[in-house]
Amino acid sequence: MKYLAEVDPEIQKLFGDISPPAAMNLGGSGTPQQGLGNLIGFGIRMFIMLAGFSLLIYLLWGAFDWISSGGEKEKITKAQNKITNAVIGIVLVFVVLMVFNLLAGDVLKIIIPDPNGDGFIINFPTL
Repeated sequence: MKYLAEVDPEIQKLFGDISPPAAMNLGGSGTPQQGLGNLIGFGIRMFIMLAGFSLLIYLLWGAFDWISSGGEKEKITKAQNKITNAVIGIVLVFVVLMVFNLLAGDVLKIIIPDPNGDGFIINFPTL
């Protein structure tokens, strides 16, 4: 009896051994918890990088508006508001990250930083 997934010897001679691709390994031993932790760590790093890039763009935009205001009080106020909002935004990003770290890491002990610095270790709650 032949199975659908059985490899014909003639095809194996032609193509060699055929095997499925390796599972997604984001570092470490490849356990699902470690992979998820590394994925969350990557997401947090990308979020911080995007927030920093947005801060830089918004600060430069506010500075350009201030320089090109020509001394008009209304334009200077708008430029100052852009710069103030950019600084408030980056402070809020870091406050949210600190609260997330406090709740998920210190209080609930679900997500803790990996000692190797590769990401996070996920501890799924069990009964």
